[in-house]
Amino acid sequence: MAVEAVAAAGEGEARKKNRIQVSNTKKPLFFYVNLAKRYIQQHDEVELSALGMAITTVVTIAEILKNNGLAIEKKVLTSTVGMKDENKGRVVQKAKIEIVLRKSEKFDSLMNATNMSPETTSKDKE
Repeated sequence: MAVEAVAAAGEGEARKKNRIQVSNTKKPLFFYVNLAKRYIQQHDEVELSALGMAITTVVTIAEILKNNGLAIEKKVLTSTVGMKDENKGRVVQKAKIEIVLRKSEKFDSLMNATNMSPETTSKDKE
């Protein structure tokens, strides 16, 4: 019964349009960094979420965005989630992290500067 409650709560959260659920096996790191930039541009904030071993990937993404001046940390939540282990047939607790980042004041100017860089260098070569 507890597993069903966790799954039902997770379905409601998955409807958020600015949430990225990160996996450390499916996509490369900078896929998530660029996706987070796009979400910040569209929604003014992004929620990065991960379970277990993918937590380090989420922290790295958040730090890249913060260190480049694109985002400001708004909230960090940690918890455990009960998940059914298919091999053992029992509920296992997994660590979970959620990091909410909001758009920094410099975001638009920094994004415009990075978008202009390739164009200006290619025009200079011509």
